[in-house]
Amino acid sequence: GGEEAGASGGGGEVAEPGRDSAGNTNPSVVLPAGWEERQDANGRTYYVNHIARTTQWQHPGITEEGAAVTSLFEPPGDSEGEGETNRSDRQQYNRRNHMSVDENQRTARNSVSENSSVMENLHNLSLGGEAPPASGGSGHRSRTQSESDTTDAGQQARRQTSQTGPGGKQTPNNLNIEGLPSGWTMQVAPNGRVFFIDHISKKTTWVDPRNSRPSPLPSQSNVPNRRHQDDLGPLPEGWEERVHTDGRIFFIDHNTRITQWEDPRISNPQIAGQAVPYSRDYKRKYEYLKQQLKKPSNVPNKIEIKVRRNTILEDSYRQVHSIPSNKVDTLKTKLWIEFDGEVGLDYGGVAREWFYLLSKEMFNPYYGLFEYSATDNYTLQINPMSGVCNEDHLLYFKFIGRVAGMAVYHGKLLDGFFIRPFYKMMLGKSIELKDMESVDTEYFNSLIWIKENDPSELELAFQVDEENFGQTVSIELRPGGKETRVTNENKDEYIQLVIEWRFINRVRKQMDQFLAGFNELVPLNLIKIFDEGELELLMCGIGSIDVKDWKGNTVYKGDYHPNHIVIQWYWRVVLSFSNEMRSRLLQFVTGTSRVPMNGFKELYGSNGPQLFTIEKWGSPTNYPRAHTCFNRLDLPPYESYQQLRDKLIKAIEGSEGFAGVD
Repeated sequence: GGEEAGASGGGGEVAEPGRDSAGNTNPSVVLPAGWEERQDANGRTYYVNHIARTTQWQHPGITEEGAAVTSLFEPPGDSEGEGETNRSDRQQYNRRNHMSVDENQRTARNSVSENSSVMENLHNLSLGGEAPPASGGSGHRSRTQSESDTTDAGQQARRQTSQTGPGGKQTPNNLNIEGLPSGWTMQVAPNGRVFFIDHISKKTTWVDPRNSRPSPLPSQSNVPNRRHQDDLGPLPEGWEERVHTDGRIFFIDHNTRITQWEDPRISNPQIAGQAVPYSRDYKRKYEYLKQQLKKPSNVPNKIEIKVRRNTILEDSYRQVHSIPSNKVDTLKTKLWIEFDGEVGLDYGGVAREWFYLLSKEMFNPYYGLFEYSATDNYTLQINPMSGVCNEDHLLYFKFIGRVAGMAVYHGKLLDGFFIRPFYKMMLGKSIELKDMESVDTEYFNSLIWIKENDPSELELAFQVDEENFGQTVSIELRPGGKETRVTNENKDEYIQLVIEWRFINRVRKQMDQFLAGFNELVPLNLIKIFDEGELELLMCGIGSIDVKDWKGNTVYKGDYHPNHIVIQWYWRVVLSFSNEMRSRLLQFVTGTSRVPMNGFKELYGSNGPQLFTIEKWGSPTNYPRAHTCFNRLDLPPYESYQQLRDKLIKAIEGSEGFAGVD
């Protein structure tokens, strides 16, 4: 910013040129054409040059020596008293007061542009500098004794400059001033960032004159209630984070000289999650599928399923599997799920909760029906040894197929992801060598070597070795395979037989039962319009969560709006969460941790499409509560960021059960 006119000496205030000792404007000096006098919310007077589009503290009609400049545009008065009156009237006409807008009185037009009275001072209080230094460079200063005692470091630095004169600046000891040009000094803004002062041209800048590079961005320690787990990493180059007087955090882009409320890091996919590409082709396929899945006739209006949370798999298996095939249409009617000992009216949210919890149990490797693939502990595949773990495993696979079909039919999502060959088997597609790569990289590399080289020297036979409970068993890939050597001529057949054994033959019985159960709810020929990637999204949704998409498809009720301080705190908490914690929050509010194929814009509630909703409710002593049927979070008006974070985490981690309408 520009130099302040006047300096404080001896702890008191010195009257500035153009003002009396009380700090009031001297009416004897008029403003030149194109200038305007304003007062900010704290009663401080500054001057706006509408021609040059700059602002300054010093009266433009006063020189640095305090002499008045005669205006060429002032008409002479008839008398001294009349001239004084005219000047006073014009002075009052040119004065404009800036008042802060109370947040509770703000209407829906709460965009950043409407807060220009707040934002313009952040940039324009620089008399030609490249960018105003943080806080201290803004040039604001108080005129009351109590406020002058708490004046920020940047204002004190400028007063000290006026006292000592150019070149006499006292630079902090921890700054390296070696090599600075004559007339330059360095200072630290209140937010910790170093800026440079050119006392000759009376400008401030972030750019170091010694190497033409901007000073490093400050740490985020100036943001209140910030802890290490809330650190989102550095801001983009040229950005700065500040705290508004009402406590809200805003961001300054010094590259384009704009300010905004939204954190620019929300556009970083490494922080906010990968963006969801919209697929119009998938949407058409999904709408066609829903048209073909017609509601059955001559069946009850709903099917009631009562389960206990701690035995949800056994209770659900007993009720769903017990329905005979000729009455399986009852599973296509409205689902009415009740958890034992909980009062809840299921308008969709409890059913989503049931699918979520049940799928976690069905796909739990502890039960031996499924196992994690060789490459990670995330994607699932059928356990070829499931019969050893559960003698009724084939009945359970048919039950799991029914549940998966129910999820697709009712538009719900399962909490689990299968290997890509699993979806290809559902679609009746052949499995290729490249499908092996994402499942077992080591095995894939071995087969690639065989494909690209002559395997004769390896002396392989058409058989594979499988380990069963510590014992190695050899399995022939074709009749007489033990005696058939793999050569350069038959290696392609060998590779294809290995793939079929690895993904199909070992789990054929289990897969057949799964497909039989799925086909009872959703005919397999209907899902063949999807490819394997789309089928995965149809059944399980998207695992990673894009916070930017989430925020962009959220509506607010009550007194909340996108720029409300509580909402800003909320999204900052979400941005600081890991993907797992974001999924748990989404599950807490909507009943499922999965996102539909085309993102949050396609979230469904009890009455069809229902965007994620945040509504003001309760008092700061309450915990957040959720209405999963309506995808709504009731968020109390907390008094601090940390209070909101702690309450939200406790609500997510400690919530279980439904009460009332959900």
